[in-house]
Amino acid sequence: MLDLKICPACGDRADRPLAEGAELLCALCGHRWPFRRLPLFALTGPSGAGKSTVGPRLAERLSDRVVVLEQDVLWTAGLQDDVDGHPAFRSVWLRMAAMIHQSGRPVVLCGTVVPPEFEHLPERVFFSDIHYLAMVGESEVLRKRLRARPEWREWDEPRIDEMLAFNEWLQANAATTAPPVQLFDTTHVPVDVAVDVAEDWVLRHLSTAMPLT
Repeated sequence: MLDLKICPACGDRADRPLAEGAELLCALCGHRWPFRRLPLFALTGPSGAGKSTVGPRLAERLSDRVVVLEQDVLWTAGLQDDVDGHPAFRSVWLRMAAMIHQSGRPVVLCGTVVPPEFEHLPERVFFSDIHYLAMVGESEVLRKRLRARPEWREWDEPRIDEMLAFNEWLQANAATTAPPVQLFDTTHVPVDVAVDVAEDWVLRHLSTAMPLT
């Protein structure tokens, strides 16, 4: 059963999955089954800081090690709830990443997310760790980048202001979230340098969690 919330023995669907090490446990029938409990990588930060530019290049460099995904592909009407932090949207992403992990490759998720939006969710149990790298920038530079985006992306001034507030929040609070978020300022660096930083971040954590054999 690829959906890790569903017991392969009795078919029960757990609202809050149970895991002990590398085994899942069905609270209804007691069945245990093994699963791959891999780390998840959240490449986060405000819009305009470089995630969408770095992501494809990171996928090229690490195509034999990870799966790089863009979170906006699941930003559909049914998941655009108005609850703080969009928990339904976040939960679906964690379930999707956990299913991909069963093929043996960790996911690098490119999108705007912070630890409080992932760490408390029931699906967090599917991952050994979630590592966070936030690409940030100087606010006025980000403003210019967002204003220059195509009209269909709907970056009006109120939405830009909201994103810049997130950029400033990240820089003020990244060190104190649980777990802390690593920051990288992309304002004045070439794209290749930003990709180097993201690649090093992934490989550094993978070398501990999934050493090459």
